[in-house]
Amino acid sequence: MKICLFGISGIALGKHNIKDPRLDQVDKMVEAQKKAYAQVDVVPEKEMVTADAILTSRAAVSDLLMKDLEAVETRLGRDAGEAEKAVLQKLADGLMSEKPVSAIGLSEGEMKAISAHNFYSNKPVVVAEEAELATPDALLVRTFKEGGYISFLTVGGKENRAWPIRAGTIHTDIQKGFIRAEIISFGDLVEAGGETQAKRAGKQRLELKTYVMQDYDVVNFRFNK
Repeated sequence: MKICLFGISGIALGKHNIKDPRLDQVDKMVEAQKKAYAQVDVVPEKEMVTADAILTSRAAVSDLLMKDLEAVETRLGRDAGEAEKAVLQKLADGLMSEKPVSAIGLSEGEMKAISAHNFYSNKPVVVAEEAELATPDALLVRTFKEGGYISFLTVGGKENRAWPIRAGTIHTDIQKGFIRAEIISFGDLVEAGGETQAKRAGKQRLELKTYVMQDYDVVNFRFNK
């Protein structure tokens, strides 16, 4: 996942651990040699178009939306078709109300009408309050979640690890040779007090390759050799 900073200082560019306290909780219950958080790449403004989410401040969000509003108004001043023009006007109204493009609620058809344009805020925009800037680890955890990502866990042995994945998707690494996934939900793991205890309590279930991962599922993959 790539998080672009806009008008934010105090967070270094580069790779960051997503220090979700739930992994710390699991690490106390399941013995492993090390703990490995999910990671994200924090990138500068010049990479905003290719980022997965934008992290900005309350003071800077207006400047971000103004960039898109200027692009919309420029296109409206040219020879846009009727369908495109209607969507552009909807965007202009939303942006002037300080809504990012991603929050305006465009339909699939409306998105298609403006598919030639790369608006900066046509992705999750997370606005940090002043107090949150003093706790960057927690802020990145929120941005990770609101940017449309979750994690699943593999535990025990060499490491307890959180793996980042887009919310609502099937994990692509479990296709070739995949037999099944053995899943324990995070809530069941915590309630039981550990992986072994959850299995004994009958909380582990089998899922096939169409399973959509849930946040902080504990997963054991089974493959054909």
